[in-house]
Order: sequence, then structure tokens, then C-alpha cells
Amino acid sequence: MSVTSRDRLLATLSHQPVDRVCVDFGATAVTGIAASIVAKLRARLLGDPDYRVRVIEPYQMLGEVDAELREALGIDVVGVYARTNMFGFENRGWKPFQLFDGTDVLVPENFNVKADAGGDLLMYPEGDTSVPPCARMPRGGYFFDAISRQEPVVEAELDPRHNLEEFTLLSAQDLAHLRGQAETAVAAQKGSVVGIPGAAFGDIALVPALWRKQTHGIRDVEEWYVSTSARRDYVFKIFEGQCEVALANLDLLVRTLGDLVQVGFVSGTDFGAQNSLFISRKAYRDLFKPFHVTINEYIHRHTPWKSFIHSCGCVSDLIPDFIEAGFDILNPVQTSTRGMEPEHLKREYGKDLVFWGGGVDTQRTLPFGTPGQVYDEVTERVRIFNEGGGFVFNAIHNIQANVPMENVVALFKALKDCRN
Repeated sequence: MSVTSRDRLLATLSHQPVDRVCVDFGATAVTGIAASIVAKLRARLLGDPDYRVRVIEPYQMLGEVDAELREALGIDVVGVYARTNMFGFENRGWKPFQLFDGTDVLVPENFNVKADAGGDLLMYPEGDTSVPPCARMPRGGYFFDAISRQEPVVEAELDPRHNLEEFTLLSAQDLAHLRGQAETAVAAQKGSVVGIPGAAFGDIALVPALWRKQTHGIRDVEEWYVSTSARRDYVFKIFEGQCEVALANLDLLVRTLGDLVQVGFVSGTDFGAQNSLFISRKAYRDLFKPFHVTINEYIHRHTPWKSFIHSCGCVSDLIPDFIEAGFDILNPVQTSTRGMEPEHLKREYGKDLVFWGGGVDTQRTLPFGTPGQVYDEVTERVRIFNEGGGFVFNAIHNIQANVPMENVVALFKALKDCRN
């Protein structure tokens, strides 16, 4: 009997040797591919230059890796995505749109943008252009940046409930949507990942609440980072409220999805910079770790799922804490930073963690190297990380739109050769 993609992911998550390395591109918002690159891949591999790729994550302008392209690329994992995206509207009612680089794509019907005087594109929460914009794509750019919508901070009036307004229970409609996607993944014999609403404590991508028409509390990125120290008790109260919502949503997800999915995406909070942590180990242990423990204990007690943490940067000093907190999977495995060398990570933590990413350096090698350098790095990373299992191949974060196409082709050629 042939090994299915679902089987391959399950074996990988159990640190068992697999017939070939497990691959993910497109299952999460941190393991995706820019829409223009998806379009070029389809044209190159499937001979369909007129196909319009759907932009399924409009904040980062990530393209849908559809079923036909997944098969052509040998992708094993798919995403069980939320009903609404980062801007608060659903991915439906697709309409044509042209990216700054000239790529013709499809965007959701409520993807409504306006150009400012300088040619930047402004995006609006829920696509409602009658309210102030929440994000900006610079002219000639590839993705959106959040616009700070911070009201003046009056210390005496700060209320943690203001930063909890966006954390709500999944509706029956949300759950039906998620179950439908999970069942589709099972029918296709693919592995799958589901996000856990409310569990991303302090994820800076979520703090500005781009999907809300009006925001209260601490919403500016810099102000939030300052608050984790200067207003520690305020942030802790927010996390307490989030944790209650996350646990309630987990209960709903468990009853709705059961073992249809294999991975729960818990945290996307970045704790590392290029050569150091953003915060101390003490600060992580004091402010974040208690909530990570609570969420992960629930997952492991009630489901067969594995727990996924995404943190960019140099997080080598926190990896022992991540393991103690109950995380099973580390992404994006930013091997170019201090202490994150592939051999070291695999030797020290390969028995405890599944490495999901780290397959090629997206800061240097993939965008600026030669196709030969890309090929060699991919081959070497598969050799190191996949020894004995416990590795899901992905790049270090999303493949960006300005990556030379020949380098993308070299990446997938190396993967194909490694798997033969």
C-alpha cells in the first residue's frame, strides 16, 4: 500500500522515518508563497499562463496553492483556514485585480483599496472604505503594512477588556466552515493544520486588529512592546482573558474536528531578533509561558494533535522553555541567526521537536543566491533535518514575490531529487 500525505505527516510528527521528506507550502500564513510566485509556478509547471491565482491571505498577499499545483509540487499538508481573513472579510466572490508587478490575480469581493496621492494602496477593515484605513501597501510593494490606529493613551482609563474586544467564540458558521475544509483534506489524503483563535498571546500581527473598524486599548506596535514591560499587569490580564476564549474555542474545535486535523497552530508571536531575544527568558517565563502551558496541556489531554509554535529570529535560548511549555513543533527555524545552526538544533532538540521550516534561507540564499546555491542548501537541509524523521520541509517563512523564479525552480528541483 502506498504512503499517503496524511500518513507521511503523522509519521513525521511521531519522529518516525518516512519514505520521503514531508512538505508544506501554503498550509499556514507563515509557510506560504506570494501570489505572483504561485502564478509563475503554475505557468511553468502546468502550462497555464492565463490562470488567475486567488489571494487567500491578503495582508501578506499569499496565493492559493490549489490541488493541481500541490500534486505537481509534491505538497503533503493543507490549511484549515478561518472563515474570515486578517482584514475581516471572507474569501469569496472573487474578482480580478492586478498586482504592482503586473500579475493578474483574483481577490475577494470585499478586497476594496484606494490609492493615496503617492500611489500607495490603502486597505480598510471589512473592506469598508467609509472608515479610516487599517493597512498600506507602498507603491510598487508586495504586501500590506499595518497603519497605527492608536488612540491617545490615558493610563487611568486603560482597561484590558479593550484589547479583548476581538477575541470571540467561534460561531456555528465558523465551525461548519472549518469542518468542511478538514473533511476535504481527509478526502484528499492530506495532512492538515488548524489555527486556535485566541491562543496567539501577544502576536504583533494581531495587536493592531486590522479587521476591526474601531480599536481601543494598546494597538500601536511600539506601544505594545513597551507595555509588555511597563504595563506588565495590564498585558497579563489581557492574556488571562484570551486564554479563557482560547480554551472555549479549543473545546468547540475538538468536538467539531476530532482527529480530522493533525496540528494545532497555537502561537505566532515572534520572540527573537537576528542575534538575540526580543525579551529575556525570565520575561517569557513570567508573562507567556504559563498560558502556553495551559493551552498545550489542553491540546495534549483532549486531542491527538501536535502543538505548533511560530517564532522568527534567534530563539535558541528559549527552545528548552518551548519544550517545557508543551510545544511539539517549531517554525520557521531561522537558521541564519545566532545559535540556530541546523546541526546544533537537530542534535540538541531533534528528539523533542519537529522542525517545520529551515529548508532554505529566505533572507539571503533564496532571494540573492544562485540556483546552484539554492539547490545545494535545500539538499543539505533535508539531509540534516530529515535524518530519523521529525522534519516538515518549508522555507524560512513565506516565499516572497521578489525571489528570482529560477531560484524557486531550483528549490523544488532539489526537493524532487531528494525524494527520488
